Amino acid sequence: MNKDKKILYSGMQATATLQLGNYLGALKNWVNLCDEYECFFGIMDLHSLTVRQNPTEFRQNARKLYALYVAAGLDPEKNCIYYQSHVSGHAELGWILDCFTYMGELNRMTQFKDKSAKHADNINAGLYTYPVLMAADILLYQADVVPVGADQKQHLEITRDIASRFNNIYGDVFTIPEPYIGKTGARIMSLQDPEKKMSKSDENINGTILLLDDRDTVIRKFKKAVTDSDACVRYGEDKPGISNLMNIYSTISKKSIEEIEREFDGKGYGEFKLAVGECVADELDPLQKRYNELMADKTYINNCIKENDDKARYFATKTLRKVQKKVGLTELIR
Repeated sequence: MNKDKKILYSGMQATATLQLGNYLGALKNWVNLCDEYECFFGIMDLHSLTVRQNPTEFRQNARKLYALYVAAGLDPEKNCIYYQSHVSGHAELGWILDCFTYMGELNRMTQFKDKSAKHADNINAGLYTYPVLMAADILLYQADVVPVGADQKQHLEITRDIASRFNNIYGDVFTIPEPYIGKTGARIMSLQDPEKKMSKSDENINGTILLLDDRDTVIRKFKKAVTDSDACVRYGEDKPGISNLMNIYSTISKKSIEEIEREFDGKGYGEFKLAVGECVADELDPLQKRYNELMADKTYINNCIKENDDKARYFATKTLRKVQKKVGLTELIR
C-alpha cells in the first residue's frame, strides 16, 4: 500500500447487469482516479440482500460485476476489488455502529422511504439500517474520499456523523471521509423518461442501455429515445430528452455542448440519435470483448478474487480490532 496516497472507497450492488449511467457516472470516473488514490472497490452483495434474490442468478451477477469492473479498466493488481460478504468485518462493524446511530437519523433517510414504496411487501430491517452498513463499508478501510452521486450524499453525511460521534467518545479511530463528485457524466437519465435516472431496474427496457447490450440493440434504443417536437439539437431545461443525449455524447466524445450544437446545427434528431448510438456502441465494444475474455478465464478471475479478498480482510481487520478494543470487547485469545 502506498502511504503517500489517500484512500478511495466505492462499490456497486451485485444485482443485474450494469447500465450506461453506472459506467459514465461512476465506473469510468473510478478508472480515472486509480493513479491518484489507493482504491478499494467492493462487490456489494450484502447490501443486495435487502431485496429477495434468486441465489443462482445472484452469484452469477456478482461474478459478472467483478468481470465488468476489470473489463472497464480497473486493474485488480493495483486496486483492491473484493466481495463484501467475504470480509466479515463489514457485518461486525455494522452492528457496532448500529449502536452509535440514532433512530431519528435513520428515519430521515429518503432512500428508505423510496425503496419502501417500491418494495412494500418486503420492508425489512436491513433496508432500514442499510446506511449503517454503508458507513461500516467506508470506515472499515479508513477511506479519505468516496465518489458519490446526488442520491448518495445523504448516506455519506450520516457516515461522517457516525464517525465523528465515535471519535468524540473514543479518540481518533476513524478517518472522516470527504465526498468526491465527478465533473462529467454524473447523472444519466432514462432514454424513455428523461425526468428520472437511467436504471437497470427500469420496467421499460428501451429506457436503459445495458453495458452488455449488443451494437444493434444500443443503436435501436437510441433511435427510440424520447426527445421533443422542436427538432433542434440544443441544450436547455425545456429539452430534457435531447439534453440527456447531448450529455451522453459529450461525456464519451469529450466534445463540449457548444461543439455538439455546432456539429449538428441544421441537422435533424434522427441523425443525432444515430450518432449518439454509434458513439456509445463504439465505447462499449472493447469493454464487452474484454468482459467475454475474462468470463472465459475462470482461473484468472478466481485468483484475483482470492488475492484481493485477502488484502481487504487484512486492512479491515486492523480497523475492526481497534474498534473492538475501544468499545471494551474482550480480545480474542489466539
